[in-house]
Amino acid sequence: MVQIELAGQALLLLPERAAYLPAERALLVADAHLGKAQSFRSLGVPVPAGTTSATLEALDAAIARTGAERVIFVGDLIHSSRSRTPGTAQAVARWRARHPGLQLTLVRGNHDRHAGDPPPDWGIDCIDGPLRLGALAIAHEPQPLDGAYVIAGHLHPAAVLSGPAHDRLRLPCFHFGPAVGVLPAFGAFTGCATVERRPGDRIWVVLDDTVRPLHSDA
Repeated sequence: MVQIELAGQALLLLPERAAYLPAERALLVADAHLGKAQSFRSLGVPVPAGTTSATLEALDAAIARTGAERVIFVGDLIHSSRSRTPGTAQAVARWRARHPGLQLTLVRGNHDRHAGDPPPDWGIDCIDGPLRLGALAIAHEPQPLDGAYVIAGHLHPAAVLSGPAHDRLRLPCFHFGPAVGVLPAFGAFTGCATVERRPGDRIWVVLDDTVRPLHSDA
């Protein structure tokens, strides 16, 4: 776990690929894509099972690590309308029953607009972004906003590390530019895209159970 500062506020970067705002007691989770594997299987694509359960277990771990009282989903909570299966609904309902007092907010993303809002019994407040939290703004798509630093998702960022033997390793990362920061995809079954590092950008990669800074000469 690494602490940085954004717009005068502390932000903790977690190895679960989420971030925590201590001032708000809020966990920020981008791109969970619940039910994505079920959606692929409904189209006849053979993909692993159990990814929704793995995502919810990681969410449990992040809540336990931080003591969060609120979870803000930074868009793309449900992957698609085909993801809305009884199995996905039951898994989330069991998870919700373990956290009845947890406040949940979804800042809608592009997948949410197609999949529809979560079922009412999940107890999630759904809004269109941005969600203003002091000098920060939470939005799914990483677009600058006047008067705020934006924390977003959508891009599933990753960074490439190169070794002396010409080996390369691509890892999910937190990518913070001058006006917009992008969180890694949280879901257990999500792809990632290599980010372009510009002057002044700060990048932290997630490796096993650690968060490590990526230096400019990496």
